[in-house]
Amino acid sequence: MVKPAFPIVAFVILSSCSPTPFSVDQLSISVPTKGNTWILGVDSDRDREILRNGIKDWNLSGLTTRTYFYVGKTGSIKIGITAKSSTKTPLLARFEGDEREIELSGSELISISVGEFTIDTPGYYYLELIGHKRTTATVEIQDVLLGGESTEGEMYFAKDDFYWGRRGPSVHLTYQLPDKVEEVQYFYNEINVPEGQDVLGSYFMANGFAEGYFGIQVNSPEERRVLFSVWSPFKTDNPNDIPEDQRIKTLKKGDDVYTGEFGNEGSGGQSYRKYMWKAGTNYRFLLKGEPATDNSTDYTAYFFPPEIGKWELIASFRRPKTSTYLKRPHSFLENFRTETGNQSRRGTYTNQWVYDTKGNWHELTKAKFTADATARKESRMDYSGGSDGTSFFMRNCGFFTGWTEIDSYIDRTALGVPPDIDLSILP
Repeated sequence: MVKPAFPIVAFVILSSCSPTPFSVDQLSISVPTKGNTWILGVDSDRDREILRNGIKDWNLSGLTTRTYFYVGKTGSIKIGITAKSSTKTPLLARFEGDEREIELSGSELISISVGEFTIDTPGYYYLELIGHKRTTATVEIQDVLLGGESTEGEMYFAKDDFYWGRRGPSVHLTYQLPDKVEEVQYFYNEINVPEGQDVLGSYFMANGFAEGYFGIQVNSPEERRVLFSVWSPFKTDNPNDIPEDQRIKTLKKGDDVYTGEFGNEGSGGQSYRKYMWKAGTNYRFLLKGEPATDNSTDYTAYFFPPEIGKWELIASFRRPKTSTYLKRPHSFLENFRTETGNQSRRGTYTNQWVYDTKGNWHELTKAKFTADATARKESRMDYSGGSDGTSFFMRNCGFFTGWTEIDSYIDRTALGVPPDIDLSILP
C-alpha cells in the first residue's frame, strides 16, 4: 500500500508564532550537519568537505545552508543550533519563510536559540541559514537542535553512515514470475525518465538479475551512459584480488563500448557506452542469460534507442563457476552522488516480459517494492514506488513526504502484447 503523498517540503503547511523565550537546554534532539545539510551551489569537492566535517571552517558570506529533518507530529517546534565563529557574524535563519536574524560569536561551540514555530502538518522540513552580510569570519555549525511538542512523535534524519545518508535511499522492484515459468532466457523492460527527473548522479537500472545489472545513468552534465555489469563469483571489493579462474570474461562488445573491471560494491566485469539519452523518451532493454560450457553462464545485453531505431549490442560476458538461466528479474533507482541527495528523481518502468526456454513470452505485472539499509534504518524516508496504469514507477531523494511501505506488493495493468523482437537476428 502506498501512503498518501503530501507535497514536497517547500510546500508543507507551516505557520509561525511569536518568538517565545526558551532555554536551548530544552532541545534534546541534535541533527548533525555532517549528514543532513547541503550548501546550495557548491561544487563536488566542497560537498565532500561537508560529508567529512559538516559545516566546519567555512566562510558563509553569500551562501545558504539547508539542514533537513522529518517531523511526525503537529504542535510547537523549538529550533536552535550549535555553532561558533572566529568573529561576530550575523546569520539569517529561515524556517518556511519565517526569518530571524541571529548572531554567532566566540571561538567555542555554544548552543544558540533560533526560534519557536508551529507545525500544522507532519512532513519533511529544513532550516536555512544564510550568510546575508559580507564577513571574513570562519564559521562552524555542528548541529541543528530541536525540541517541543512536535518532536515527541516520529523524527527521522541521518544519525550515522553519513555517506549513505547523503546519497539517499535506493529503491527496488523485484518482478514476480508466473508459477509456470521455470527457465528464463530473456528479460525485457522499458524505461522512461520524465523531463526534469534526470538528476545528476541517477542510475535508472532496468534489467537486474541475480548476478548483475543493466540500465542508464546520468554521469555529468555532458555525459550519460548505458551501463551493464556482471559480478564475479569471487566475493571481494577489489577486482585485483579475483583469481584468474573466477574473472568475468568479455566475449564481445558493441561499437564504442568500454569494457573493464569494477570494484567497491563487489567486483566483476563492467561495460558502458557513452550515450546522451534523453528525458521523456522511451528506451528498451533486453538481457539474455543461458548456461555455457565448463560450468559457466553467458550474459548479453542489448539496448534499443529510438533515435537510432534498432537493437544494438552493449556487451556479452561469461561468468565462471555458474550454470543458470536468468534469476530474480528486478529494477532499481539509486543516486550515486552525495551532492544531489537533496534532489528528487523518478523513473517509469513499463512493459516487463520474460522469454522462457520453450519459446514463450510471459508478462510481469506484479512486483515487490523494497528499499536499502538507509531507508530501513529510517535515516531517510523520501522513497516511494507504485503503479500508474500499465507502468510501475520509483522515486527517491529530495525530501518529499509520503513513502511506500517496504516489502509491499504492487500490481500494474497488463498490456497483453509481447515485444516484437526477432531474437534470431540480434547482433
